[in-house]
Amino acid sequence: MAAGTRAAASYTGRTPAGLAVWLYPVMARVTLTVLKQYLAGLSADELGADLADLFVKLDVVKDYYTLRLNGSDEDVAASYKARIKNEFFPARGYGQARLSVARKAVNDYKRLAPPASLAELMVYYVEMGVAFTNAYGDISEPFYSSMEKMYASAADYVAKHGLRAEFQARCKRIVADTSGIGWGFHDMLSQIYDEYFPDEYFE
Repeated sequence: MAAGTRAAASYTGRTPAGLAVWLYPVMARVTLTVLKQYLAGLSADELGADLADLFVKLDVVKDYYTLRLNGSDEDVAASYKARIKNEFFPARGYGQARLSVARKAVNDYKRLAPPASLAELMVYYVEMGVAFTNAYGDISEPFYSSMEKMYASAADYVAKHGLRAEFQARCKRIVADTSGIGWGFHDMLSQIYDEYFPDEYFE
């Protein structure tokens, strides 16, 4: 450890094992107020350079400005759908179905997407999962639990944003496509569907 670094730390004594314990300061998170003060102090050129640097380094920033400048989210949405599909049905080989990767695509898109586009991606996630288990057979309880949670989140999101009519048919087809799958998967999706898409709503 560099001497300068150790000098900045606080010595707090020794553990029972006789090892020295040093307490290092934790860097405080930058607040929105601090960020605004920082940005206010930049010239137009410096601010532009900062944004260009973020655009190059962070995909989410690139996606944000793609949406803002193109006025359409089709290309951005397609890239997130491709990330999900690649986990279940890649162009080559067999899908790994890494749900953490597929879920991250949905969570990343939440920061950017208009309601209808986010609902589309959430429903698509479940559609891909159902197609995967129908193609390769029974998976596992955690797999089905993840699908149930996303389906419930999608149904709730659709209902809250007045999108039932647009997604009712696809959500119903998901339930139909799970008939015969184990782990109580079909029954749970049926319950969720009946809760968010009651027959009387479409009469």
